[in-house]
Amino acid sequence: MDNERKNSGFTLIELMIVVAIIAVVASIAIPKLMSTRIAANENAALATLRSLATAQAQIVSACAIDADADGGGEFAYIGELVGVASLRIYDVATGAPGIGVERLAPPILPTPFGDIVVDANGHGVVERAGYYFKMWLPAAAAGGAIAGVPEDGTAGVGGADAANLPDSSNGEILWCCYAWPVDAGVTGSRAFFINQEGDLLQFLNADETYDDIVNAANIPAFDAAYSDGTGGLDMGARLGITAQITADGEAANDGNTWTVVGN
Repeated sequence: MDNERKNSGFTLIELMIVVAIIAVVASIAIPKLMSTRIAANENAALATLRSLATAQAQIVSACAIDADADGGGEFAYIGELVGVASLRIYDVATGAPGIGVERLAPPILPTPFGDIVVDANGHGVVERAGYYFKMWLPAAAAGGAIAGVPEDGTAGVGGADAANLPDSSNGEILWCCYAWPVDAGVTGSRAFFINQEGDLLQFLNADETYDDIVNAANIPAFDAAYSDGTGGLDMGARLGITAQITADGEAANDGNTWTVVGN
């Protein structure tokens, strides 16, 4: 009789109690683990944007890109900063900006920054630690406004697109970059923005407006964090640009509220 009881194993009630305990522990631990992961990825994204800002300052100071041969250094795409894309040059044969054969050596950014993939718009973006990063350089001014020119959509290469080069003059003073989650709510929540002034903005992205790169509607446009209204931080008063960064909480061009990180 005693042997039968010893070998009978767990009763159904005991198993149900164990399962219930595991479920309770999981309900507490899993959300905490996810929130910890999201926080870590968001902090990493902010650190990456700051690294990009530092790299941009370095390449301009080094005058590694001077596609109009005026002696002024120009900002770069991520592929150029990593050394996987050829640098823009002044093409003596055509008397216009072009793309050379030399790459930045040594590169300013480490190789992991060069994981360049193609988004739904055919533009180059970088995937890193649960976030996508998209660099925009300026086009020539048109009617007082300046549009953005994206990175080349060739996977693994990036850099400038020979058929759609950024403006060299504006490229000496303007750039911006967006960061948004690879999988909103899982790898990160907030979307971020930084520009040549170091203005670091955030959008809470609670409704997962910006998420992945499969659908064009989920990818920030060049002017997403800008506003055509008044207020905020002037993006380029020296050029008379009407678009302004919405650091004061007004609605941006994407209809969302972008605020200064930390506020």
